[in-house]
Amino acid sequence: MLYSEKVMDHFLHPRNVGKMENPDAVGEVGNAKCGDIMRMYLKVDNGVITDVKFITFGCGSAIATSSIATEMIKGKKIDEALELSNQAVVEALGGLPSHKIHCSVLAEEAVKAAVKDYYERNNISYNKAKYCSNDCPCVHEFDNKPQN
Repeated sequence: MLYSEKVMDHFLHPRNVGKMENPDAVGEVGNAKCGDIMRMYLKVDNGVITDVKFITFGCGSAIATSSIATEMIKGKKIDEALELSNQAVVEALGGLPSHKIHCSVLAEEAVKAAVKDYYERNNISYNKAKYCSNDCPCVHEFDNKPQN
């Protein structure tokens, strides 16, 4: 079997999918190489992620990694969400084929982009070294546009 049961479950029955009205933060990342685009929305109350939604345009692995990532950060403190790694996403899904690992990287980067947006919207200082740089494979297409 190419995909684990957990990957198939999150692909066929994604959790937390959809657009969020009035989010406290939005992060969007894309990979020009494969065409996957992930947008993650956060609601934050007293520094805790109380709700998270996503919209992903991409393959089944991209949808599954987005879905599991939302489950992994929901209920966590905003800075704890930064600890989510692509390796943790892959492990939580029971593995991914090697040619689909980039989807887990996008999920990690979508979380980081949303947290960064939260910090910036709220004038909270943060360690910029924890975030994707302009020379990484992620394309932050919407950094200069309003993100609602």
